[in-house]
Amino acid sequence: MRVPEPVDAWWERRRASTGRTVPYAVGTYFHEWHRYPVLVKQYHSDLNRGIVLSQVPLSADVWLQWQCDAGHRFIATPEEQRMRPGAGRRRKSTWCPRCAEGAHERPIGTGAPAPKRKVGPLCTKTPELPPGEAFVSVCAPKAASAAEPALQARLAARLEWDATPNAIRLREPFFDHLEAWPDLVLADLRIAVEFDTVGRYGLEHSGRREAVDERKDRLLRRVGWEVVRVRLDPLPAIGPFDVTGPSISNALIDRVVDRFREIRGPLFVDAYLR
Repeated sequence: MRVPEPVDAWWERRRASTGRTVPYAVGTYFHEWHRYPVLVKQYHSDLNRGIVLSQVPLSADVWLQWQCDAGHRFIATPEEQRMRPGAGRRRKSTWCPRCAEGAHERPIGTGAPAPKRKVGPLCTKTPELPPGEAFVSVCAPKAASAAEPALQARLAARLEWDATPNAIRLREPFFDHLEAWPDLVLADLRIAVEFDTVGRYGLEHSGRREAVDERKDRLLRRVGWEVVRVRLDPLPAIGPFDVTGPSISNALIDRVVDRFREIRGPLFVDAYLR
């Protein structure tokens, strides 16, 4: 099964395979997309490297970015967008995963807002430490993907740091914990590294999940830490020191280390170079 590609990588591959600078002329798939007026409205070429929707085949395995009328941005392939549950109806909420989720939670026919999600009591396993202290948490989850250890290995080849801590004590709760679990905790530099991809279904770290990431970053900055997010295409940067790119590579790691230098200064960071 082919894995969907970021839109720029897909476009370059189509250029190479067709031998044309513009693989598909504007308007090529106009009549096919005309059957989906809501999707035409949700698609914006400026969010997709300037590629117009009528240049994209409906069956293309490509990640596209969409934005609904409510301003929610999310990532999906053309087929995923067209095949959403209930997408055959004209109701706009069926075309946006965040709006659809809200409509599902809202009592039918009442127009009432969705009930607020209850937050449970704070976990008691977080040790009593000063806010901003790095430590080893028994609650920290395991790596979400094989790519996270790959990122750590590449960074470890460049920098020497104690990789034992996996959590940072917060001053304010993040959900039901007074701690955060960045993908990498560089305690000496007080820099947290996060690795973000769109995930298998193209919805991770975008839309509502992006807002959660931003809140987590704010809580870390309030206790004296800085956050560097490595966000693979097609995810855009959401923080001042984020690094974006198509894949984990030596060039990308160079940019990450340069971000560290911007944050803490080259003399301090270079002292940890191998």
